[in-house]
Amino acid sequence: MSSAESAESPAEPSEPVPAGLLYVPVRSGPAGCTARFFRTPLGGRTAVGFTSAARLAATLGPEQAAIRLSEPALRALAAPLGVTALTVDPSLSAPATDRTAATVRERENSWRRRHPQHIGALRVTGAAAAVACLNLLIG
Repeated sequence: MSSAESAESPAEPSEPVPAGLLYVPVRSGPAGCTARFFRTPLGGRTAVGFTSAARLAATLGPEQAAIRLSEPALRALAAPLGVTALTVDPSLSAPATDRTAATVRERENSWRRRHPQHIGALRVTGAAAAVACLNLLIG
């Protein structure tokens, strides 16, 4: 293959082309906002950036907070955490969860919410198991 042919058919670039300023999804925390990292379909961690606010809203919902970062800045932010992959404009994602329904389910199923009858049943069951074990040991 001549050098003219190789110039006409571009090979895969060894370095990804910088994406420019990205909309990076964040969540608020006690120390301010922190970047959200996601999982690839194979389970690897990846930083995510969107080229427009509309694409971010279409994928993660209109309530998703975001900051503007350049691609090198996002990579530098993710590198100390061991995240080396960067996904720009992911198109496939799981549907958004209903936070209200999830919060209600968590409250209903929470172990922190203890009903006196349930605690009593656990104590009686635990005491019966302890007596049964002692009877087996004593014979």
